[in-house]
Amino acid sequence: MIKSFKIVAFLFTGAFLLSSCDSDIPVAQLKAKYLKPNSAFVDIDGVSVHYIMEGRIEDSLPIVFIHGTSASLHTWDTLSSLLKSNKKIIRLDLPAFGLTGPNRLNQYTFNFYNQFLDEFLSKLNVTKCIVAGNSLGGSIAWNYAIASPDKVKQLILLDASGYPKKDEKGSLGFKLAGIPVLNQALKHISPISLIRKSLEDAFYNKSLVTEKMVQQYHDMLLREGNRAAVLELFQHPMKADPAKIKTIIQPTLIIWGKEDQLISYKNAALFKQDIRNSQMLVLDNVGHIPMEEAPNQVATAILGFIK
Repeated sequence: MIKSFKIVAFLFTGAFLLSSCDSDIPVAQLKAKYLKPNSAFVDIDGVSVHYIMEGRIEDSLPIVFIHGTSASLHTWDTLSSLLKSNKKIIRLDLPAFGLTGPNRLNQYTFNFYNQFLDEFLSKLNVTKCIVAGNSLGGSIAWNYAIASPDKVKQLILLDASGYPKKDEKGSLGFKLAGIPVLNQALKHISPISLIRKSLEDAFYNKSLVTEKMVQQYHDMLLREGNRAAVLELFQHPMKADPAKIKTIIQPTLIIWGKEDQLISYKNAALFKQDIRNSQMLVLDNVGHIPMEEAPNQVATAILGFIK
């Protein structure tokens, strides 16, 4: 009986997804809709990387913001507006996401992102910086801090990945990516309802998930090549080595939403324990993306930390 139910559920899900087939959106069309006045592009190994540099441009120690899975530099919009009068801000669409799109091999590892960030910062003439990352971006940030200790002066982790998951609810995207055949369909089928559900899982205050936000995430996913890139990351997730976290030497600020269903707030204490020179802030009634859900609290904490 249970087996039959699973088969029916699988067929129903498959039929629903097939009815939601979406075409890729050309990059030019997305640029017309989402480029900001200060958007810029730099070529890194044949990939045109979308980034924004703003705030106190003369600042020799900028904050570099690194977004998480399926997000883009837009996730930092509000936080950047709160910080840019005090700091130089650099944010970018990582390869595999946003307007930047996939790398040439469509393969993603921490070594790849370490080399990518090194070249990206070099092309922007950044010799030292503060690196901040959320979720997967947090894991990329601390791995880069270890790989390039001479360039990263301070580290900020917001609901960062790094430790093995335990009882977290997890992402629906990762679950679908584990289903044979159906996962390949995700390259062509991206129901906007799935995007909405994923965002609602990431927020404690569901009212913050607006139709405009859902549409933006959906559009960026449909950027040519991004769905294949995200599927690659879902099927072959980047596995961080938590033992390396103890080797982080930079002063580190750890910020976490207590209601995070994707990466438990208990991980904040693990980072605090393993990073010798660190401080921790856990925010009540906040989920997985604190810079979007509690930007004022996050901005205050960051300004206090970097000063």
